[in-house]
Amino acid sequence: MLATLKNMIDGAIGVLNAVRRRRIVCILTLASLSASSMPLVAAATDSPPSLIANAARIIGDDARTRIVLDFNQEPEFEVHYLDSPARIVVDFPAVGFSFPTKDLAPTGLFSDIRFGSMGEGSARLVLTAKKPVQVAIAETKSEEDGKLFRFVLDTEIATKQKFADLLKNQTWQALAPATTASVTPDIMPKSSRQSDFMIAVDAGHGGIDAGAKGGVTGTDEKVITLTFAKQLTERLNKIPGIKAFLTRDDDVFLALSERVTLARQQNANLFISVHADTLKQKDIRGATVYTISDRASDRMAQNLAERENLSDQIAGVAVPNAQPEVADILLDFTRRETQAFSVTLAENIVKSFEGQVGLINNPHRYAGFQVLRAHDVPSVLLELGFLSNPEDEKLLLDDNWRAKVADTLAVAVTKYRAQALANGG
Repeated sequence: MLATLKNMIDGAIGVLNAVRRRRIVCILTLASLSASSMPLVAAATDSPPSLIANAARIIGDDARTRIVLDFNQEPEFEVHYLDSPARIVVDFPAVGFSFPTKDLAPTGLFSDIRFGSMGEGSARLVLTAKKPVQVAIAETKSEEDGKLFRFVLDTEIATKQKFADLLKNQTWQALAPATTASVTPDIMPKSSRQSDFMIAVDAGHGGIDAGAKGGVTGTDEKVITLTFAKQLTERLNKIPGIKAFLTRDDDVFLALSERVTLARQQNANLFISVHADTLKQKDIRGATVYTISDRASDRMAQNLAERENLSDQIAGVAVPNAQPEVADILLDFTRRETQAFSVTLAENIVKSFEGQVGLINNPHRYAGFQVLRAHDVPSVLLELGFLSNPEDEKLLLDDNWRAKVADTLAVAVTKYRAQALANGG
């Protein structure tokens, strides 16, 4: 089998030798990069991208693996490497991926494959490898008299030292962020509060990070979270004195730190991150409200936080080193006070849901969610239900049910706002 596959790939490579090669731009986003060096996703345009990938295939084994994408136009591309875990990342301009996800199912060298939008003007293919890996060939060739452009990526195993050299010798320089959202330090003070009570509604996942997938319909979590986030924002904006806004309003990827920073830039009084995860236990259903804590309330909460915190890694974004703790008594007090407010909001949500929206046992839980880390914005992560449960999945796709949840959340938020104003918040 290995010999046959090798012959197939070697033969194909021979045919492709006459093809004009693209320069492989090796890029390393070092793990020590700060949030200021990560590109911020801009608002997506309404018009679909002109570059379309309409077919894909993958073949290979644990030594060599080939990926082929068929485009309607010749694509520009850049290839780079990331570590922890070993990944190959291919950046394209904006691409419309019109082939089924299963056509690029993890095969051969790769344990995970993701592709999707990274924001206006860019898309990304992320290949997570089982072992050190390198690119042997990355090129395009024109076929069918210029009506089809075939992108070919041949990969092969590498020694640990070779992979380390590839990482070390990359020369990519980070681009300036599209806005200031990624350069605002988390510990910087916010400007004066606006007269309106500001609420950041964060639709979990997006773009290349599809999140969980419905067990019955196959619906992506990112679609459900954005749909509900828009409904919730619209409902909250009907309440006098409240102004809700979305961290993302389209199918784009946002790093976890960007979501937090966008909320702080808008002087948010509250941050609500919306999700709909899956569990191995398909009989578990109902909503859950999470707040941040260094110690998880239970194993399920810990596992969920670990999965959600992998969002940046899935998208091929190097996670910056955690900022050192600031020895500031006032900052520490603010953080503890914010955490207490977050718990109050969570309790209000649970009470509003009781008898109206299904809840799991012990519906208020806590764990170390990175997206909830703003030290001065009370924050909760709301799991609407579980896409692994058929009954929950059906409800999550029901517009009337989502509207009911949005109404119930509005009650909880209104109560919290009254409490905050009474305490001078």
